[in-house]
Amino acid sequence: MSSVSTTTAGRTGAGEMGAARAHGGIMRRRLPELLVGLGLLVAPFVLPLIGMSPDLLTRILIWGLFGLGFDLLFGYTGLLSFGQAAFYGTGGFVAAYLLTSGIVANMLVALLVGTVLAAVAGLVIGYLTLRRTGIYFAMSTLAFGEMFYFLENSTFKHYTGGENGIAGVPPPEISLGFVQLHISSGWPMYWFVAVIFFLGYLIARRIVRSPFGAVLKAIQGNPKRAMALGHSIHNYKLTVFVVAAAYGGLAGGLLGVFQSYMPPDAFGLDTSAQLIIQTVMGGAGTLLGPLLGATIWLYLYEGLQNFASIGAHWKLILGIVFVVLVTLFRHGVAGAILDFVRHRRTRLPADIDQDASDRVATVLDIVPPLATTRPGAPVLEARGISKHYGGLKANTDINFTLREGELHGVIGPNGAGKSTFFAMLAGELPTTSGKVYFRGQDITGVGVTAVCQLGMSKSYQINQLFEHLTVRQNVMVPVLARMRGHYRNDLLAGLHSTEMDEQVNAAIALVDLTRQADTRVSDMSYGEKRRLEIGLALATGANVLLFDEPLAGLGPEERVLVVALLKSVRQGRSMVIVEHDMDAMFELAERITVLYEGRKLAEGTADEIRQDPEVQAAYLGGMDDESA
Repeated sequence: MSSVSTTTAGRTGAGEMGAARAHGGIMRRRLPELLVGLGLLVAPFVLPLIGMSPDLLTRILIWGLFGLGFDLLFGYTGLLSFGQAAFYGTGGFVAAYLLTSGIVANMLVALLVGTVLAAVAGLVIGYLTLRRTGIYFAMSTLAFGEMFYFLENSTFKHYTGGENGIAGVPPPEISLGFVQLHISSGWPMYWFVAVIFFLGYLIARRIVRSPFGAVLKAIQGNPKRAMALGHSIHNYKLTVFVVAAAYGGLAGGLLGVFQSYMPPDAFGLDTSAQLIIQTVMGGAGTLLGPLLGATIWLYLYEGLQNFASIGAHWKLILGIVFVVLVTLFRHGVAGAILDFVRHRRTRLPADIDQDASDRVATVLDIVPPLATTRPGAPVLEARGISKHYGGLKANTDINFTLREGELHGVIGPNGAGKSTFFAMLAGELPTTSGKVYFRGQDITGVGVTAVCQLGMSKSYQINQLFEHLTVRQNVMVPVLARMRGHYRNDLLAGLHSTEMDEQVNAAIALVDLTRQADTRVSDMSYGEKRRLEIGLALATGANVLLFDEPLAGLGPEERVLVVALLKSVRQGRSMVIVEHDMDAMFELAERITVLYEGRKLAEGTADEIRQDPEVQAAYLGGMDDESA
């Protein structure tokens, strides 16, 4: 009787502790939002003491709202756009024109229309520019930004006022049933904009903490691996580009309402440049960085204008301040504050589900095959595939078959074409000729994302990890792709679920990294990273796995661990391994294919390959001669 009571009490105590941890986790996750709300409430009583007027604070909030969208694009996704002024101006001029022309009398409706049209412009421009990456994407957005500036001063000047802009934008009014609120300049305008900024911040923070946001962080860190793990990164990039455009359009509309005038320079390159400067100075990837950057930039700008002795040198001083801040704070002012807080606290990072660390890991799920196959039936076939780069023939007429439940090895000297062959199997490279079939389905040229979603994944010879994220956050990326498909528009959904956390924990435990689960990958040893590389492929749930030199760079003890790992994960999976370690390959593989100068030289069991004279001459260096 007493033992039953003790057990019940223990379970009750554990439940209470779990509930307390959950409550504490919720409070910690809500703390930034509470602090921002409190800051907006306190600012009018504190900041005027250092000379900040209500108009300056309102302007800072408008730039901060503009920066929220840009930070999602640049700080969280890694897309640097020089054309955000196009959306800022579009939203502002559309709302101003609707209000001044009398087409729309309701200020909120005019702001909404301007925001939607800015988002539509973002959809069109994003569709065209996101086909490029890096500097080419940035220059494409710059070109579109300049195009919009030209159109504003030429084709559409009848609507935009050209160089004069649009004056006489009516002051905002909000109808609340029987009450008509007239929002005048000064503090009433500040409170109106502060409410919109806070709502914008809540939405942006929800996006960052959603499954959608987790994929954005992965794209920023390693877009190639995010694709290989089953995510359609182009769709994610396009969506966040449209969201950033909508934020810009709303901020532009508020600018016209706030000033009662929409200036022509809203479309200017200087607007985009200031946005980038403020975001970098304040801290990209923090959401509040653009607001802090705008505070520093506009406060100094207004203050320096009051000193007649400075004259035109105010730009030089602002430039020096920018360089100093960026040099001292590598991640911006907000980034430096967050780094300090993270080093001070001992608990898990805020975006980690703390209860997930305590849950017992379940068995890692494997994606069921699209069609059931009998043991020994072909699951992956290459029929006469070749890859030529002009006159260079990397692979020529290779036939290859992986059977259900088999571990098949691929060996060959350097330059034999193994990596190219592997990339064609995984869908990373299109074939010049020939076909690749996965469970009878032609997957030639469908792309690595589609191949992963079908149930085949690969690891890389050189680690392709998300270095800026923790082990847990890395493993979330493939698990999310398995549970959500290649793309899902769940910007406001919660990130954690019991099923997802269990699968993440199971994948981490499978590669023996549970103790490092909340360690940033950049702080891990090479051997641990190598296991995580394998763990990402496993976490996709793929039933066919391609491992590209999983033992590369490992010491003797680590090699033993990885070999044991590869043996332990064979149940329910078919595997292809490229490896230079002959001892490990002969121990692991049931069948081995030998590539030489881009062609298949031989194929057979480990014993058959050992005894093959052509293999000995080409790769193994005449083993029979040495043994004799």
